[in-house]
Amino acid sequence: MQSIKQLHKQSSINHRRDEEVPPGPTSPYSPKALKHPRSLPRSINYLFREQRLLFVFVGILIGSTFFILQPSLSRIGPSEAGSAIRRSFSTGLTSRDQITGSGIYGFGKTGGRVPVGIGRRRLRIVVTGGAGFVGSHLVDKLIERGDDVIVIDNFFTGRKDNLVHHLGNPRFELIRHDVVEPILLEVDQIYHLACPASPVHYKYNPVKTIKTNVMGTLNMLGLAKRIGARFLLTSTSEVYGDPLEHPQKETYWGNVNPIGERSCYDEGKRTAETLTMDYHRGAEVEVRIARIFNTYGPRMCLDDGRVVSNFVAQAIRKQPLTVYGDGKQTRSFQYVSDLVNGLVALMEGEHVGPFNLGNPGEFTMLELAQVVKETIDPSATIEFRPNTADDPHKRKPDISKAKSLLNWEPKISLREGLPLMVSDFQKRILNEDEGKGY
Repeated sequence: MQSIKQLHKQSSINHRRDEEVPPGPTSPYSPKALKHPRSLPRSINYLFREQRLLFVFVGILIGSTFFILQPSLSRIGPSEAGSAIRRSFSTGLTSRDQITGSGIYGFGKTGGRVPVGIGRRRLRIVVTGGAGFVGSHLVDKLIERGDDVIVIDNFFTGRKDNLVHHLGNPRFELIRHDVVEPILLEVDQIYHLACPASPVHYKYNPVKTIKTNVMGTLNMLGLAKRIGARFLLTSTSEVYGDPLEHPQKETYWGNVNPIGERSCYDEGKRTAETLTMDYHRGAEVEVRIARIFNTYGPRMCLDDGRVVSNFVAQAIRKQPLTVYGDGKQTRSFQYVSDLVNGLVALMEGEHVGPFNLGNPGEFTMLELAQVVKETIDPSATIEFRPNTADDPHKRKPDISKAKSLLNWEPKISLREGLPLMVSDFQKRILNEDEGKGY
């Protein structure tokens, strides 16, 4: 019995020693490794107990929402943000507009722009030919209403002086560039005005004129397609040629000499309209087409061969007013601010066009010469010269389509607008630097 107790005691001592001895180097496990199978279920069990996992997900959601909304909310208050969102729905912005940033943030497809608060959304707009007569007045209007404007011009007929008052504005950029060559920009809208528009200028280099109308329009349409911008083409009443219909409606196909001296401009603009509509139908580009009739106002080129600028410059210089042909051919004349309002209404509207933009008030050349004489110099004389080739005999727009769909019509009569143009011409002609040309 005594021996049995001693053996049991000895075996107990040996068993405790075995537990105290650390495992040998050949053992594949360590005490730390043995804890992992026990700790993992405990961690999972801890998360699921008392809905702790739900609180974790709620915390992640709240944090993510804060970091997403914080950049915009730091600039506009909650009430302004709500009104901006409501306004985006009321103005018919699509989900694509809101995603790309042309909604509340208003700068187009670049994203990350500074919000404009509760006012109208700021657009980024390119104006080709923006240093020219019509283009510079369009830039004035766009800048005045708060948009960012990029002007592209090669200064063949445009002048830096037309835009010098914008050069210090951070929302204005001026790029010397010929639209015959491609250019990459990120904008919301494209006003494509680039092309010499007076006979003196477009006849100077006819091949260059038609390249500008075709290649330049192709390049700008390609840009509009790539960046999703809305595109407006400024076409011309010259697409009607010497019309057999009077007044001219947009449905009239025209009577144009395709091989005449003016065809580089006339047919060039007709081709530009074709390209514009093909991009609209084939590539779903948002386009607008304006057919511009005779326009006058400040900043016109002094010696561009157009009848109004010719008469005004000649009267100021005490020269005879030159009337080509018998003077019975008719034109309609709109003041430049009326045209600019029409272009903006067309761009912002929902109709493709084409739309006639002109003043239906019709004057013969002799009647116009008389108005210029009364405004500048009643003693001015008139000198008759042979008519130019392919000169249209009648030109008068039917603007019923623009009146009904764009709610647009000209407001300024010739007798009201002409003195404003005369004042500008007098200042420039008296300046020696301006007296030589454009």
